[in-house]
Amino acid sequence: PAGVRMLTIGVIVLALGGAAAWWNSAAYASRVNKDHPAEGRIVDVNGADVHVLEQGTDGPVVLMIHGASANAREFTWTLAPRLADTHRVLMVDRPGHGHSERPADAATLKVQAAQAAGALKDLVPGQKAIIVGHSFGGAVSLRLALDYPELVDGLVLLAPVSHDWGGGGAAWYNKYAGHPLIGPAFTQLVPIVGPAQVKRGVTNVFSPKPAPEDYFEKSGIGLLFRPSNFSANAKDVNALRQELAAQQSRYSEIRVPTVVFSGALDTVISPPLHVGKLKHQVEDLELVKLADGGHMPHHAFGGDVAEIIRRLSDSAQTQAAE
Repeated sequence: PAGVRMLTIGVIVLALGGAAAWWNSAAYASRVNKDHPAEGRIVDVNGADVHVLEQGTDGPVVLMIHGASANAREFTWTLAPRLADTHRVLMVDRPGHGHSERPADAATLKVQAAQAAGALKDLVPGQKAIIVGHSFGGAVSLRLALDYPELVDGLVLLAPVSHDWGGGGAAWYNKYAGHPLIGPAFTQLVPIVGPAQVKRGVTNVFSPKPAPEDYFEKSGIGLLFRPSNFSANAKDVNALRQELAAQQSRYSEIRVPTVVFSGALDTVISPPLHVGKLKHQVEDLELVKLADGGHMPHHAFGGDVAEIIRRLSDSAQTQAAE
């Protein structure tokens, strides 16, 4: 019957389309992994590999944690080179991002912090660090300070997400990509349209400052569009509000010097909903207001950020010597 033939043709077309999408995504992942390989150390933490990039070999330790849709390369050409002559800088790929594996329950801030802390303990045993976190990485940095205070000399938070913002903000594609049923098929399509869309959207993230030339390539943003990485990012973002709601009441426990860089013109997050609350909870918090700053202070104000990191590490070294 004609109906059966049409149904059969439809199934064949869908199957061929799915196979083509899978082949394209596999080819894309292979190509982008070759363009941006795992060049750092691989550390086994809780049964899952953590990829850590390093700059500098001596001096106080700095651990940098990237935000959503990014990876450790975010800091390799922006902030780390400003410190590498005097500090040992470690930059971690968060679980499922860059070249780090994703353990169970990795969307929780507890596990995110545990993976970063484990890499720190493995690479610099017995030493504390200044923890630097950007955006989502700010939430992870706060959790690391809460769960592993023995590892932390100070916090430097760059446009951090810290509190449940009350609704909205989750992009539709993250809801699809993180869905247990739809997600695996949806993420196979991401390499087809994702890179071009993000290249056009970079301007908004850096606003009001111009985006640096070749930002997409230098920061390895193409790694995001591998299906597994895109799924991990979506799950992180989808779980974030609930995670922050459970974490935010603990911030008064933080007892280390904390400096927050906050751009008044940030178009990605609302500073009053995050640092505006955090400053009333963390006793030793210094707020650096950037009147013409946006969501990427480590780019436009990298020198100022590096100077704060040096100040905190120098202070910690002085106290340790007393």
